[in-house]
Amino acid sequence: MKKTNLMLVLVAAMATAVSCTPKKETPKMLVLYYSQTSNTKAVAEEIATRLAADIESIVPVNPYNGDFQATIERCLRDREQGVVTEIEPLKVDVSQYDVVFIGYPVWFGTYAPPVATLLNQVDLTGKKVVPFCTFGSGGLESSVKDLAAQQPGAEILSGYGVRAARMEAMPQEVDQFLKASGFVEGEYTQLEDFGEQHPVSDEEAVVFNAAVDGYPMLHAQAKTVAIRAIPGGTEYQFTAVDLPREDNPNMPPAGELQVYVMAVEGSAPVFTRVVR
Repeated sequence: MKKTNLMLVLVAAMATAVSCTPKKETPKMLVLYYSQTSNTKAVAEEIATRLAADIESIVPVNPYNGDFQATIERCLRDREQGVVTEIEPLKVDVSQYDVVFIGYPVWFGTYAPPVATLLNQVDLTGKKVVPFCTFGSGGLESSVKDLAAQQPGAEILSGYGVRAARMEAMPQEVDQFLKASGFVEGEYTQLEDFGEQHPVSDEEAVVFNAAVDGYPMLHAQAKTVAIRAIPGGTEYQFTAVDLPREDNPNMPPAGELQVYVMAVEGSAPVFTRVVR
């Protein structure tokens, strides 16, 4: 009888110990984004859906509703005149979240003005911040640098960027990004590092030229390249130099740049981003 009572006491003690073990709290996540053409909105909704996160758009008081050229002209004019883009007040309280995803289109190498205004209004100190963006050629790295400078108290995590011309690849890439970043459980492809840069061969030059052909904002010549295997093909990291622009010969070249190109079997090579 005494032995039975002892066993009951031990079981009760173990149950109490288990019940007292604190549960790991799930971080509260928010997706904030500004989108003009709906591309960034599509990425934001993909992320929010996969994470079951709250989501809200950043809305300018005076919307950017013109075409590409009109938007560029307005941004230049606002810069010259020192105009700050006003935005509508957020409905959510950002201070209540642990992880904040911030999305934007890249304009002039950084986040669009409505996001600049937001970052001047909120304090993300102590929060994990995950940037994501859409762009014509690149700008993830430069915009993340600006974001970190604007919010020095935040922990800026690795971001995700996608060209507007590659939106069909976005859902799969977001899935891999969230898994690799630890936000979603599941298997993902861990890519090997690029090899050493070597002079571009004739065959590699053909790949580069095919990838950038027809893109009006990129006039460059590949000099060296590093490669790595990716599922179904090869990824190239080209080091290239800017060439004079035929449509604007007075514009000075920007110098050396990195151009990332994917060549998947059965598809034409496509560049995924440019890092200037």
